[in-house]
Order: sequence, then structure tokens, then C-alpha cells
Amino acid sequence: MSTYLIATTGLTLSQGIRLAYLVAAILFILGLKQLSSPKSARKGNWTAAIGMAIALGASLTDLHPSTIKVVLILVGVIVGTAAGWFSARKVAMTAIPQMVAAFNGVGGGAAALVSIDEYMRVVGGSPAIVSIVTVVFSVVVGSVSFAGSVIAFLKLQEVMSGTPITYPGQRLINASLIVVILAAAVYLVGIHASVPILAAMLVVSVVLGLAFVLPIGGADMPVVISMLNAFTGIAVAASGFAIGNTGLIVGGTLVGASGTLLTKMMSDSMGRNLGNVLFAAVGKVIPGAGTQTDESGEVKSYRSGTAEDIGVLLAYSKKVIIVPGYGLAVAQAQHVARELASTLEKRGVEVTYAIHPVAGRMPGHMNVLLAEADVPYDQLKEMEAVNDDFQFTDVVLVVGANDVVNPAARESKDSPIYGMPILNADRAKNIVFLKRSMRPGFAGIDNQLMYDPKTIMLFGDAKESLTKLVAAVKAG
Repeated sequence: MSTYLIATTGLTLSQGIRLAYLVAAILFILGLKQLSSPKSARKGNWTAAIGMAIALGASLTDLHPSTIKVVLILVGVIVGTAAGWFSARKVAMTAIPQMVAAFNGVGGGAAALVSIDEYMRVVGGSPAIVSIVTVVFSVVVGSVSFAGSVIAFLKLQEVMSGTPITYPGQRLINASLIVVILAAAVYLVGIHASVPILAAMLVVSVVLGLAFVLPIGGADMPVVISMLNAFTGIAVAASGFAIGNTGLIVGGTLVGASGTLLTKMMSDSMGRNLGNVLFAAVGKVIPGAGTQTDESGEVKSYRSGTAEDIGVLLAYSKKVIIVPGYGLAVAQAQHVARELASTLEKRGVEVTYAIHPVAGRMPGHMNVLLAEADVPYDQLKEMEAVNDDFQFTDVVLVVGANDVVNPAARESKDSPIYGMPILNADRAKNIVFLKRSMRPGFAGIDNQLMYDPKTIMLFGDAKESLTKLVAAVKAG
């Protein structure tokens, strides 16, 4: 594409390549902007994909690779495209977070490998200090991102426990790993170029990435995924500096910057600073959590109901708010939730969806889930826009969510989620929880709202419960 443009516009090869990179950068920025809204997110994907195709074409022209390398690059593009397409089409919505973690890890690992390859190419000469610094930086950050993403994937896939894994001397060990990495970096940059030292630093960085994410619980996975995404972007930008590729520099910088901003926004949405998210081990099972007893040891009472009774309550309401959570994704119940909303709307009931920023296991998880069910975008209300509406709501239907509606975040100073902004579901006239059991959420703490006199528990699989509610509303 870039060669055709050069031939038809009279530009020199260098000018054409720079123009192509500029166009790609503009498309990347437009794509990110469009991804900020569910309404334009699909268009944003296509916009960024076109930009990536242009950047790839410019890179091939710029690098002047041999025929065999061009063939290998094209094979890689074909294999990667096929893997991405297959994953996007076949992976269930419940597995999207771990797919994102896997893809992110691949990006970080690729950045580290590209930098190592460049280092091995120039180590025999007299590489500039800047080149060595960018290589070292990319190897360290890319390796940490790769290893951390592996742990995030395993936790999200439930191959290993989602609770924080801590051990004695954990912080001392992590600090020691960082000191070793810094010492190796100083040696490589200021003393002597050495491939074995670089390889050793890569191994230590991988270990640091593993140790870094192990103590972080499932409650904080959305923030971790966002942070690791930023790491990968920064590593890619550094590898771009190492090999002198403008496309990698621009693309990596945009991913790193947007990932950093998103991480900050996610931390703010949880009412905690990033240090607390990374080191507080929220999500660790708390002794006695879920025992359904109060401080005096007496059993706390809760009210359970039937789908028929709750269906009648919903049918004769004026305003209903649905609060989706990860349980909705696990049950793959988004389409039935949409059917319930449509059934209620036919009866004149106003229905909206309250979206908490950290609901689910990745940023925007609930938006993606409900978009798949063709929920109208104007019904998706962010926390700030919907919180004042709860006090005027007849029924709040909490489907698979827990911590994001837990009043302990406002009322209990010793709670691990204290200070986290929550959805004001407790201020509605009636609250209905759709849950399998009374077990606590990711944060490992009880939700007192489930014992509130105006709360009704409907136990069972979310999809089955919603199906019964649809039938009950139609019969109501």
C-alpha cells in the first residue's frame, strides 16, 4: 500500500513511510477515542485495525527485509490473524478477561524478544548507550508483563486459586529481585555488553512478574489487567526505540498511556490508590466470612422468595434497575436478562442497567457482555449517572454482583473495601439478589445488604432464575 502511494504521489520513499506512520498514528488515536463508548467500539476496532495494517506495510518497506524474512513475517501475520479471529469468534464471554490477559502477555513477551534480537545484532559493535538502555528496559518490562499476565490468566481461568497467594518474606524477596535486575542493568549499560547477563536478567524479570501478581486477589484483577496492558505498551514503545521503528513507538506509547490512565481510573473507582491494590491482598479469604452470624454469634436471618412472587413484584413496578456482575457472565445469562427487560418494558416499566467500573473481571466487562445481547446503549448507565436514581427505584435486581453494592464500603472503616464508591442499591424500595448461595464476593467479606429486611434472595443459576422471572412477569 505504501509503495503504491509513493509511486502515485511523487513522494520519496522516506517521505512516504513517514506519511504512512502519521496516518497510522491518527487512526490509532481515532480508534482509541471510538473505543471509549460501547456505541462506537466496534467501529473503533476496525479503525485501529486499518491503522495497524498501514503501519505494518510501512514497517516492511522501511526495514528492507530479505525475501525469506518477508515470507516469515507474512506467515506470522496470517497465523496471528487466524488465532485472533478464532478466539474472538469462539471464546465464551466468560473467558474474555483471560483471553485479554493471554494476548497482553504475548505482546509483552514479543517486545522482550524483539529487543533481545536487536541486542544480539549490535552487541558485536559499539551500540549507543540509548540503544542499550531501551533494550534493557524493554526486556525487563516486557518479561514482567508476560509473566504477570500468565498468572492473571491462570487465576481468571481458575487453574489456580483466585485468592491472594502470600508467603513469609515476600516483600524482601521481591525487593531482592529488583536489586538484582538493577545491578544487571547497570552492568550492561555502564560496564560491559553481555548476552548471558541479559539472558539472566530476563529470567529474573520473569520470576519478578510471577511473584508480583501472585499476591493480588481476584477482586483486583480488572486493575491488574489494565496495569499489565500499560506495561506491555511501554515495553513495545521501548523495543520500537531499540530497532528504530516509528510504528512501534507510536502504538506502544498510546497503549502505555491509555493503560496507565485506565489503571488510575480503575483504582479511583475502587476508592483505593494503586499501592493498596497491588499490596493489600484484597480477596484473601477472611476467617468467618460467609458464616451468616453476627458479632454476638447469633445466626443472621435473610429472606428468600420464589420466582413467581418476585415476578409479580417486578411486573407491577414503575422503575427497575438491573445491576449485572460476574455471575451474569458465568451463567451466560445476558440474553435472558435482555428478554426480561423487554418483557417489563412492554408492561410500561422503565428499565436501566447500572454499570460499576470494576464489575466483572476486566475493564468494561459488563458493557461488552450486555452489548452482545443487543442491550440499547442508552440503557447502560455508569455509576455516577445512575446512583441518584436508586432512591426512586421500585426494584433493584442484582444479578451475580456482590462487592459493588456492599454498604460496608461506606459504613465499615475496618472493611477491606472501605472507601470504594459503590452503587447505591441499598437506597431502593426493594432489592432482589440472584445468587447461587450466600457466599461472599471476590473481596471475601459478607454483604450486609443481603440481610436487609427489604432484600429478597432468589437462589439458583442466574440464567434459570431469569428465565423463571420472564415467565412469571408474563403471567403476572
